[in-house]
Amino acid sequence: MAKVMVADDEHSMKTDFLVIGSGIAGLSYALKVAGHGRVLVLTKAQEEESNTKYAQGGIAAVWGHPDTIEKHVADTLDAGAGLCDRDVVEMVVKESKARVSELMHWGTPFDQTSEGEPDLVREGGHSESRILHVKDHTGLEIERALLEQVKNHPNIILLDHYYVVDLITQHHLGAFVTSKTPGIKCYGAYALNLRTNVVVTVLSKLICVCSGGTGSVYASTTNPSIATGDGIAMVYRAKGKVKDMEFIQFHPTALYEPGVRPSFLISEAVRGMGGVLKTMNGSTFMEKYDSRGSLAPRDIVARAIDHELKQSGDVHVWLDCRNIEKVAFVDHFPMIYNKCLKIGIDPTIMPIPVLPSAHYCCGGIAVDRDGKASIAHLYAIGECAQTGLHGGNRLASNSLLEALVYAHNAAQSSINQIRELELAQGIPAWNSEGTEFPEEMILITESLNELRSIMSNYVGIVRSNLRLKRAYDRLKILHDETEALYEKTVVSKPLCELRNMIKVGYIIIKQAMDRKESVGLHYNTDYPNTN
Repeated sequence: MAKVMVADDEHSMKTDFLVIGSGIAGLSYALKVAGHGRVLVLTKAQEEESNTKYAQGGIAAVWGHPDTIEKHVADTLDAGAGLCDRDVVEMVVKESKARVSELMHWGTPFDQTSEGEPDLVREGGHSESRILHVKDHTGLEIERALLEQVKNHPNIILLDHYYVVDLITQHHLGAFVTSKTPGIKCYGAYALNLRTNVVVTVLSKLICVCSGGTGSVYASTTNPSIATGDGIAMVYRAKGKVKDMEFIQFHPTALYEPGVRPSFLISEAVRGMGGVLKTMNGSTFMEKYDSRGSLAPRDIVARAIDHELKQSGDVHVWLDCRNIEKVAFVDHFPMIYNKCLKIGIDPTIMPIPVLPSAHYCCGGIAVDRDGKASIAHLYAIGECAQTGLHGGNRLASNSLLEALVYAHNAAQSSINQIRELELAQGIPAWNSEGTEFPEEMILITESLNELRSIMSNYVGIVRSNLRLKRAYDRLKILHDETEALYEKTVVSKPLCELRNMIKVGYIIIKQAMDRKESVGLHYNTDYPNTN
């Protein structure tokens, strides 16, 4: 069946639903609203490139005895350091089985036991085995299944290599808009066609931001290079509300491989199966920090490793998996096993070198239980959104579940209002008058290197008031330089990504400075006893 076209010409497009991002959140939402109008999905890289693709561990869901809704809720609240919205947690957990069952219906082949039931495994912070997985490449299979469904739907068009530069609001119609302006509305977005370098005006009745995370603002991250916080920065510039950005989760066990970016993730499930963290001299240490040892939540494990490395001067710790049977390890973690072999490590006979790496943003665009942002006609779901589920620290494998539940809720809300909406009129085309091509790309690349150094050294796992103030002052200079460059330069993906990452870095620092306590993922040495 032919697809529904959305392009008027190379400079403009119109649609009913605009989805920014092609991960589990965006594709799920697109599939659910597609029966009610035209859907345009824009993604800035290849269609399958998203944080979803790199999710190794799996997706958490309460499947049955001995697990219960109450246990999953309690584990999530415990990991979230008292900052979760309990009503949201209960809602997400209660919907878990139904939403994951939809993934199965869409073609995700979760591993099964010999009895035909999901092969549930346990991860750090979970009191029961409740993680559904496909070996150690769960996200890859989810992404594949969803893309197949999207490509076969006649009402959905997915365009890759389109970089969304900014959201369109009253500001673009000449109105003065601030964060206190009531009734801000979103009418669409300006998107750069990376193949033609033409900025397209995309008008839409509803817009759903599903742009993923922020890991690229740090020197070491498990995220792909696309995780530059674009959606969060765009909503912040549009005067939307952004919350809890100080809570950046560092995955405690990224493979230590100097110079390689992104860092290869050693799944939480490896420790769930029996992997034990040790110092470089072979001593266990996690029992000093938490009674759960290597199965403690990620924030505790990451801080413990950071403390051990600072004390010893070592560059990594070991994840010792030699007590796991080889057949079981290879069967459950084929990607991890093959990756380790490629760099000369057989994890069944020698420990794996690991260290923490920036992994997940627990804050983001503030939304309600339907995924509605503070700007009218705008939704945000997935890692770019702050729903209240994660609080101060995300429980392992809750993020894919959150994306599914909020995609469902946002879709239902969108369907209920789409018939009442009309496309905006009088939106101006992108104006690049007076801009020039950059003379030196070094201005962008060196600013990016400086940003990542600032964020990693001053706004990492452990912070202090002095470090945060220094980071704020340094970033202010970078911000002013980059904004001046942006005003006079032809728009480009590298420049826009740098601009967005600096904005995201600023928000992280500012919200970290405003929180006068240590709690969850935000640990400040000036408030050591308030966690």
